[in-house]
Amino acid sequence: MNEEDFKNLLSKHNQQHLIFYYHNLNEDEQKEFRNQIAHVNWEYIDNFKKNKFNKKRGKLKPLKALSSNEISKNTFKYEANGLQAIKNGQVAAVLLAGGQGSRLGFEGPKGAYNIGIKKDKYIFELLIENIKSVSQQAQTYIFFYIMTSPGNYDATVKFFEDHNYFNYPKQYVTFFKQEVLPAIDFEGNLLMNSPKDLCLSPNGNGGWFDSIIKSGLLDSIQNNGIKWMNVFSVDNVLQKIADPIFIGATIDSNCVCGAKVIKKASPQEKVGVLCLEDDKPSVVEYTEMTEEMISSYDPDGELSFRFGVILNYLFNIEALLNINSESFPIHLAKKKINNYNATGEYIKPEKENGYKFELLILDMIHQLDNCLPYEVIREDEFAPVKNLVGVDSVESARYLLKNNGFKL
Repeated sequence: MNEEDFKNLLSKHNQQHLIFYYHNLNEDEQKEFRNQIAHVNWEYIDNFKKNKFNKKRGKLKPLKALSSNEISKNTFKYEANGLQAIKNGQVAAVLLAGGQGSRLGFEGPKGAYNIGIKKDKYIFELLIENIKSVSQQAQTYIFFYIMTSPGNYDATVKFFEDHNYFNYPKQYVTFFKQEVLPAIDFEGNLLMNSPKDLCLSPNGNGGWFDSIIKSGLLDSIQNNGIKWMNVFSVDNVLQKIADPIFIGATIDSNCVCGAKVIKKASPQEKVGVLCLEDDKPSVVEYTEMTEEMISSYDPDGELSFRFGVILNYLFNIEALLNINSESFPIHLAKKKINNYNATGEYIKPEKENGYKFELLILDMIHQLDNCLPYEVIREDEFAPVKNLVGVDSVESARYLLKNNGFKL
């Protein structure tokens, strides 16, 4: 892009404030900055300015889950089917590990946080031990894909190398970077992270498959015969990965997607709920639920909308290739965004000062024809680490890990 086209593009999208930064750069830096601007998805910016992000939800109805009791009755069949799929090399694991440990008082990737008490025990280590146990059961290794943010990619790779991949074969582990989107202030102006770089942030958990494709990994995934990908977040230290029973149940149900769910602890628990939206599977966020939905009960006394998602999904790759990622709605996340202003100051705001654009994995589910809600017991499989103390914290996760026999 030449300078004239660059300036015309900024003018077209009302981003002329960036010209100030541009004129303070040398020739090579200007060329790189023009390249950054050329790759901005202007549709997101323009839709924000036109207030097109208030998507109206369809008709929402409860969706029953495969209950933990029913799973127990069919464990042998489900586990056998799941193990066979793993032995056939049809299952891979995808860890969403772009998060930082800043809320835990830790500078580095969240997965590198040491949750041990009397000995070192890292979050990444717990997850690797989990997948190793399944590999031993199936007598084959599982391909393990780890999505990082661009900012923590090097630190994550180095952490694994420094710890010898916790004795998991290195050739089965692949790191890839999540795609990024620009950040804006409340007026829709692009923010700068430095005198020569836009503020860019990861594009949300719904961007994982698109990031796999853009990283050039799809061909090797398909060539290796992988048909299913178990996608999960780094937050939950108690989750089961490539769980043969979960995989077998999803395959047995003839669904193209499975979602692990837990019963809500209370009507007011702030979790997304798996449901039907216009008769297709969907996840409704707590903030989108009406008071009637929150307090609705079935005749048996159970909450109607009671199955909360824990961000542990199984996706059929062929089904994902048949949906259009460009049609996913973009969500706005109000954030405190560090930025470099026009007076040469690097600002670390004390309150929210702008928006980040995000794709959400719940919108992937709604694009699919069906999804199996698979109930797990909260105390056995749900120990998220979001805070240092209190609810969903290092403190509560340690308690649950010890209750499940882990030595910390």
